[in-house]
Amino acid sequence: MNLILAMIIAVLINALVIWIVGKLNLGLTVSGYVGAIVAAIVIALLGWGIFWLLSLIGITIHGGILSAISALIVGAVVLLISDKILPGLEVEGFGGAIIAAIAIGVTAWVIWWLVALIGLPFGVG
Repeated sequence: MNLILAMIIAVLINALVIWIVGKLNLGLTVSGYVGAIVAAIVIALLGWGIFWLLSLIGITIHGGILSAISALIVGAVVLLISDKILPGLEVEGFGGAIIAAIAIGVTAWVIWWLVALIGLPFGVG
């Protein structure tokens, strides 16, 4: 039960991050909070799928600056793919996807840091 609750809270927090980034006009727009929830789920599934496929062909992303750049590019590609399959999500090209991926990463880090700070038992990701 705790795992299901943690997953629901993670989706809601990630949707909040996507919604915030969409409001900041940083290369991504979303139709509303419900659209952001759907986008959070789709982005998570696509991201997992891409990293899984990369690991199948022997590419792993572990730490360091090259890994961060690789993860950023994968994040941008995930946003571009999500833009094509979600009617409520719009990404402004690859440059917009990179900026949105950076903004999502920073915003998510801050929100998860705050969640950990107030002591919710869901970790920092």
